Amino acid sequence: MRISSIVVRKIAVPLRKPFKTALRTVHTAESAIVRIETACGRSGWGEAPPTMAITGESLASIEAFILGIAPALTGEPVLEFERLLPRIHGAAAGNGSAKAALDMALHDLIAQHYGVPLYVWLGGCRSELETDYTVSVGDPRDMGDDAAEYADLGFSALKLKVGLGGADLDLARIREVRARVGPHLKLRLDANQGWEPKTAIRIIRKIEDEGLNVEWVEQPVKARDIEGLRQVTEAVDTDIMADESVFTPRDALEVLQRRACDAINIKLMKAGGVQRAAVISRMAEACGVPCMIGSMMETRIGITAAAHLAAGLRHITHVDLDAPLMMAADAVIGGVVYDACRMRLGDEPGLGIRGLASGFET
Repeated sequence: MRISSIVVRKIAVPLRKPFKTALRTVHTAESAIVRIETACGRSGWGEAPPTMAITGESLASIEAFILGIAPALTGEPVLEFERLLPRIHGAAAGNGSAKAALDMALHDLIAQHYGVPLYVWLGGCRSELETDYTVSVGDPRDMGDDAAEYADLGFSALKLKVGLGGADLDLARIREVRARVGPHLKLRLDANQGWEPKTAIRIIRKIEDEGLNVEWVEQPVKARDIEGLRQVTEAVDTDIMADESVFTPRDALEVLQRRACDAINIKLMKAGGVQRAAVISRMAEACGVPCMIGSMMETRIGITAAAHLAAGLRHITHVDLDAPLMMAADAVIGGVVYDACRMRLGDEPGLGIRGLASGFET
């Protein structure tokens, strides 16, 4: 099963409503869709969304990286992926999403070769997952309305975007949402690097004192402020999750050695694909640090690959894969199936992606 060609197609899918965080506001989900064709007629699918504020990538840079390395991969046997993946990662610094798209397409083909879903090939822990739903940062009343809507749809866990506009406003947002959804629904916070360490400690202690019952706080401080992250983790009772602080296994080693967090949010686009994301999970498992699988604003291609990783590995215990639910159209045929918060993986070999929907075809 040798690679015969690598095709890149850029797509754009409008969102149902703007998605706003402390780092950016998104109105349309853009992605580079990658298809690796083999001489035996199989196709492997991958995806790379441009997330300039986080990974530093644009659609143009993603396309340039993939098309630039394509000649070096063409003709190579897919099953020698342990030789191909270092070549991909060594081709240039950064470019995590572009590398992830190629990695997931190769994993799709590998699992197809063995005739099993990717999650089975990765370990086969489960075939169903439950995702939370993200509430964009905004006016407290608007966030309360959104949270109540998602709770009514059956979501048992919500992730609130905060970190924008100051501590008092963030606290008002959390109070409003908690009042609207009641005491039992799980609330998680994501500050997207929006606080300084002292601010984070003050806000989180206030949350604890008021009994607002927040499950964890994700990335409260700047990505490279590992010492600040450690200070927050040690100073509060609420669990602290690292996100932008952990892209690579080397990053994971640093935060784990320094005990800078209580949990890690793994994303394929940060790690550079399934293989390195799995390495991070194993490292965290060895240190007794739980992991969540998250995503950028991805279609069901990238989300399906992330879901297969989470379903395959026992140590990934939480799921934040709601991006396709935010889109006004479904660009993908096949892949993971949603029923509100429930995500179900089928028994088709590989990722189970059959192509792009009408209007998005490659």
